Amino acid sequence: MPLRKWIQSANHAIEGILYAAKTQRHMRYHLYAAILVLVVGFVLGISWNDFVVLIALAIIVISVEMLNTAIEIITDILFKEYDQRAKVIKDTAAGAVLITALGAAIIGYVILSGPLKTFFSSGLSVAQHSKPDIAIVALVVLLILVVILKAFHGKGEPLRGGLPSGHAAIAFSFWMSVTLITESFLPSFLVLIMAVVIAQSRVYVGIHRPVEVILGALLGITVTFLLFKVFS
Repeated sequence: MPLRKWIQSANHAIEGILYAAKTQRHMRYHLYAAILVLVVGFVLGISWNDFVVLIALAIIVISVEMLNTAIEIITDILFKEYDQRAKVIKDTAAGAVLITALGAAIIGYVILSGPLKTFFSSGLSVAQHSKPDIAIVALVVLLILVVILKAFHGKGEPLRGGLPSGHAAIAFSFWMSVTLITESFLPSFLVLIMAVVIAQSRVYVGIHRPVEVILGALLGITVTFLLFKVFS
């Protein structure tokens, strides 16, 4: 598949995510919960196996919520007026989301309950992590935040416009991670140039306004810096 078509397909897919986030408050709740669970798991210092399980659960719940949104839209198209069958379809789809969310909550409780007890009994100490691990989590958290903020802003396509610029956020998050990991001027400077070029290109081709790029860069820098300061 040519790169342009792949980017266009990815753009359509992300538009679906943003539509669900804009129109479905439960979708936004799931995104908030995903960030909360990731950060709590990182604070508690759970094993990577448990951390991957939590990430998988968040992905499953969010995906099922999106399918529920799609089913609701299809049902509204097929049934222009009230129909008991439409109610059954929507209720069944909503039930699938409820079962998935409850199951994820139970598994999350099983994983986090022990570390939470240890956390409070040991004096609220925050687990420390390797810098590469923090960089990865920072990117995940940042991507979720970009989706939430674009959903609230409600303008632009996910890869073409909107507030904030996701490209700038990721580029400057990467720069901050390289700077804090290497603690060396040359790698930091080279990645900074790359980040500035990426951000400037978004303005140059008319995809973003300068303020959207600046806010995206500040978001990426701030989130990454704070996570490094807390966990490293």
